[in-house]
Amino acid sequence: MAKQLWNKGFDPDAAIENYTVGRDRELDLRLARYDVEGSMAHIRMLNKIGLLGDDELARLLPALSDIAGAIERGEFTIDEGVEDVHSQVEFMLTARLGDIGKKIHSGRSRNDQVLVDLKLFFRDELKRLANAVDRLFGRLISLSEEHRDKLMPGYTHLQVAMPSSFGLWFGAYAEALTDDMQMVLAAYRITNQNPLGSAAGYGSSFPLDREMTTRLLGFDRPHYNVVAAQMSRGKTERAIAAAIAAVASTLGHMAHDICMWMCGNFGFVSFPDELTTGSSIMPHKKNPDVFEIMRGKCNRLQSIPGELAILTANLPLGYNRDLQLMKDILFPATSELVESLEMADFMLRHIRVKDNILDDPRYDYIFTVEEVNRLVLSGVPFRDAYRRVGEAVADGSYRPDRTVCHTHTGSIGNPANDAIKAKMAGLMSEI
Repeated sequence: MAKQLWNKGFDPDAAIENYTVGRDRELDLRLARYDVEGSMAHIRMLNKIGLLGDDELARLLPALSDIAGAIERGEFTIDEGVEDVHSQVEFMLTARLGDIGKKIHSGRSRNDQVLVDLKLFFRDELKRLANAVDRLFGRLISLSEEHRDKLMPGYTHLQVAMPSSFGLWFGAYAEALTDDMQMVLAAYRITNQNPLGSAAGYGSSFPLDREMTTRLLGFDRPHYNVVAAQMSRGKTERAIAAAIAAVASTLGHMAHDICMWMCGNFGFVSFPDELTTGSSIMPHKKNPDVFEIMRGKCNRLQSIPGELAILTANLPLGYNRDLQLMKDILFPATSELVESLEMADFMLRHIRVKDNILDDPRYDYIFTVEEVNRLVLSGVPFRDAYRRVGEAVADGSYRPDRTVCHTHTGSIGNPANDAIKAKMAGLMSEI
């Protein structure tokens, strides 16, 4: 007989079970430690309100600790015929302790049980994501300082425009990550609320102490309204997906820049040979495959908010099995993004930046705005200065002065990296 917590004496058709369970057994292994953590908090609360005796709690807690140990050692499995991680843990306790094991479900539904597992899991995943973002941020700030005075072309419409610098380029992506961290922090705050005690979505006639489980599980606060707690399934995932997409957008954009800057037509940056790939026919090729794959993965990750929005758009109030499919989408996404962030950090550790790029005559016209500004500072009206420099360009008499003097906040000479670092430090302190 198959083992389901809802079993009433009959087995579902095998095809139905396989179709509805899907990849749950595989994905739920990532939830196992959190299921045990949630159960330990829940039974402590049941003991406090008198639904579980002291002697029963004293037997259940070590048994759950043993299961937690097996999970940490990689020895925990979900048996064939067992529907999910919640069932596996309860059946293991019942096999070991008898009827006491059946008591851990009092005052809970699988609805709030899976919700608390997911909240705990995603809370840790968001911390892991935030730490990976912060490490890449630190790398970018360090490179911005190291290459602060190395000039490079700035572009608009992919046409040479004005002087920029590698200090600005690295620092720009660092500060962009602080905006993305705002999204990660928002998702973390939405996630870090306790749904336990909402049961199937309408509460319980047991006098559950939800404040106690909130403290034990380290949540900021409960999802107070039990219906709202169940409605958070889907909303939480969509907030996380938005954060993932924000980080992926910045990382993908940076990867594209690096692919361009590595191109022979630019040649602004390079990497050691062993960090590039070659061609099967062209001996000279050093391809930016890492950054192309990174760009592709990040583009794909940016589709996740739309996928989750469509999946959850027309669902009625309360739990619906469609929500199970979100695990298939979001569980791999967090890992893939963290992996890409770590790879970006690794690659940037070895980046080589070309010196004296703007000495090339092809960039002579990049200094026209500097010349216009010098004339304005000497008292020439802006439109007259603009026309004078434009005429010099047109008749071939323009000669660039390659002196660049930008001093305002956030400019070439004053990239404001300390202020940007303070922004990120403030955000990280809240996660």
